[in-house]
Amino acid sequence: MTRSTRLSTIGFDADDTLWQNERFFRLTEERFTALLAPHAPDEDLPQRLLAAERRNLSAYGFGIKGFVLSMIETAIEVTDGAVPARVIGEILGAGREMMRHPVETLPHVHETLERLSEDFTLVLVTKGDLFDQERKLAASGLGAFFDGVEIVSAKTADTYRKVFSRHGEGAQRAMMVGNSLKSDICPAIEAGAFAVHVPHELTWVLEHETAPQDSPRFFEIDHLGELQTLVERLR
Repeated sequence: MTRSTRLSTIGFDADDTLWQNERFFRLTEERFTALLAPHAPDEDLPQRLLAAERRNLSAYGFGIKGFVLSMIETAIEVTDGAVPARVIGEILGAGREMMRHPVETLPHVHETLERLSEDFTLVLVTKGDLFDQERKLAASGLGAFFDGVEIVSAKTADTYRKVFSRHGEGAQRAMMVGNSLKSDICPAIEAGAFAVHVPHELTWVLEHETAPQDSPRFFEIDHLGELQTLVERLR
């Protein structure tokens, strides 16, 4: 495998960068709101659920299982413990459906990874539930393009320094590509890497952050089909 004189490793986020993810959380949240509305008509259920998710991140981490537990906790809270067992069962069922949902890759993903894998070390850097992320990667058919897979509990500058040292020649010669400014972009730049923001129409509110427009290592593209051209410019 040949190497660029400037870049050697490209990291990719998974959820909402390579395949759809947030869409299924939104649909399940709508289902949750409909289930609870008859039992807690005066509650702002989306905000109560978001508060529970924020509160539980340090305990449950990211992913479907933590989301389901937060929905159950919210259901108990807003009904003062009177939520019917049937509703709890439906919440659990909705979580199982999310875990079984087919993986829908985003446009330009396959051809972009195929081209870049010829010249660079590609690493999948994702956070969330280990079992679910492994399932989605296997179902996506994209696993063969990656030289390494890192499923982490959090994405910090130190995370990226370690990942790009293990799978390349350090952060200075690496690039991170993703849809989350908070998780994929800002900490990667802090670590010394290039970072390419690929906005997704649905990004979880807890992943919102101000774009580091003043950094010479920050770039933004409309879709992954534009990444190859950007990489060639940097070379």
